[in-house]
Amino acid sequence: MSELENKPANGNGNGNYSADSIQVLEGLEAVRKRPAMYIGDVNEKGLHHLVYEVVDNSIDEALAGYCKNIEVLINEDNSITVKDDGRGIPTEMHSKENKSALEVVMTVLHAGGKFDKDTYKVSGGLHGVGVSCVNALSTLLRAEVHREGKIWEQEFSIGKPLYAARVIGEAEDTGTTVTFKPDSSIFLTTVYKYDVLSARLRELAFLNAGVRLILTDLREQDENGEYKSEVFYSEAGLKEFVEYLDAAREKLIDETIHISSEKGEVPVEIALHYNTSFNENIHSYVNNINTIEGGTHLTGFRRGLTRTLKNYAEQTGMLAKLKFDISGDDFREGLTAVISVKVAEPQFEGQTKTKLGNSEISLPVDQAVSEMLSNYLEENPKSAKAIVNKVILAATARHAARKARELVQRKTVMTGGGLPGKLADCSDRDAENCEIFLVEGDSAGGTAKQGRNRRFQAILPLRGKILNVEKAMQHKVLESEEIRNIFTALGVTFGTEEDSKAVNLEKLRYHKIVIMTDADVDGSHIATLIMTFFFRYMKDLIKSGYLYIATPPLYLVKKGKKEEYAWTEQQRLKLINEWAEGKESSVHVQRYKGLGEMNAEQLWETTMDPERRTLRQVTIENAAEADHVFSMLMGDEVPPRRQFIEDHAVYANIDA
Repeated sequence: MSELENKPANGNGNGNYSADSIQVLEGLEAVRKRPAMYIGDVNEKGLHHLVYEVVDNSIDEALAGYCKNIEVLINEDNSITVKDDGRGIPTEMHSKENKSALEVVMTVLHAGGKFDKDTYKVSGGLHGVGVSCVNALSTLLRAEVHREGKIWEQEFSIGKPLYAARVIGEAEDTGTTVTFKPDSSIFLTTVYKYDVLSARLRELAFLNAGVRLILTDLREQDENGEYKSEVFYSEAGLKEFVEYLDAAREKLIDETIHISSEKGEVPVEIALHYNTSFNENIHSYVNNINTIEGGTHLTGFRRGLTRTLKNYAEQTGMLAKLKFDISGDDFREGLTAVISVKVAEPQFEGQTKTKLGNSEISLPVDQAVSEMLSNYLEENPKSAKAIVNKVILAATARHAARKARELVQRKTVMTGGGLPGKLADCSDRDAENCEIFLVEGDSAGGTAKQGRNRRFQAILPLRGKILNVEKAMQHKVLESEEIRNIFTALGVTFGTEEDSKAVNLEKLRYHKIVIMTDADVDGSHIATLIMTFFFRYMKDLIKSGYLYIATPPLYLVKKGKKEEYAWTEQQRLKLINEWAEGKESSVHVQRYKGLGEMNAEQLWETTMDPERRTLRQVTIENAAEADHVFSMLMGDEVPPRRQFIEDHAVYANIDA
């Protein structure tokens, strides 16, 4: 019986509810009480969001035309410093609050210059809670402002000022420097990831041409004593963004089509390019915010693109011999595009700002695309013909894919087609409790079936390396037996007339899908193939937090009666040092080259037992960066893939 059911019905005793029960959270207390409401969560995502909030203030200065350089430092103690050369936060006394404007900005929710349209015409963090939230969730925050010939400083702890803003020197420049240390009692981790921050700063550089962003990690030095650092700067903006995203794909047309106009006081910038792949990669932004769920600006773009291309194809007679209709999907196959609009009063659907709701934005984007694309097609007939031929190929493939998709649907659980023969299902029927392991090979699959908990763990062995969906047409993907088995086992329905890659997750049979492969190069490749499939065909499943990667150990270290597993080379060396003072010969080390080398009990206790295992959740922190990485790893171009592996490989084991 639940606690609620045990409460006294008359409202007495522990159930007292009176005026004194009403809590009033003053100032920034609400942020500390419910941090996830303001920054998303208290894990890695929320931790990095703190940096974005401070950087967004500097970007707003850049959008207003007053800032050209922004520097982000990851300090040795995992505190963050953000420095810009903007106008500097005002420091004079605020007439209503009776404290400096700097203190108001840092301590009062919904306070900031971005509500005044004379100060900022557009800005990213429109709720005005950004930097004050960062202050509330930091054990220490120091603001230094260079403004009107003076240097001001003020420090805060968990949102409260330690002293009033004060002058500490003279300044010849202008700008703001904010240093903050996230509160370890709030966040599950306070260790910043360089790659996550660099992906966002790179994105901001593309979205704000002419603004220089510098990221430096003071925690890491190379053999020359230099800190890891990158400069992000783009002269051409979105045009370079699309070329960066498409770097590993084969070009269909030579040019990147760039559209920049202002319709109805709405600045619209779009860059698009066609490649020979079979995927649509569109990324949309409003005031630098990545609208991952799209919205009215994306609707306008798609409508303008489809209408303009279809009109051109019909006028040139290229569709005359086609025996079936063309859909909007066909015009976007092989398309990579970035859409960026600046909106004075954006209306975002939901708290997460992921879908633009302003109805008035659709038409300006539609018109901008239609005008510029029409001109391009007329002036570049060779490229225009290549695009339309690609559309016809896509339509033909979609027609074939419809039959393959119907085959998948017929075999799903919902239509009574039965589960794949290799699937060892679990007995629980509540998807929230259930998990499925996608296991590399029959041998490891057999071990996993023996070691699992049959009540809530299902096992689906996969034969070898699944199809690389990055380089395959949709009907080829759906004709693959291994991929059909995954769809069928998961129980999802796939594809609609409006969106051939839409996936209905309502009937999903497991809320944890775990990729479990060998801890070697081949295993990593198979895991990447599977992740590419989910990213391209079931992205909503990743966004919902259902995809995980298992982490089997690399070693079993033994000395006498002592034995312990090691997941990394560093852990192995640490155990040898602790147990044998670094003498490897006196310690027995077993290297697990594959899951099949473990017995069922070992696999359970290291990799499958919810009490002891470590699962890595697959997330999409930055959709554009994920798109770039997957296309580079699984595409045709070798040099960028080699460079990526060299930059990110921790170690390599070459088995003779």
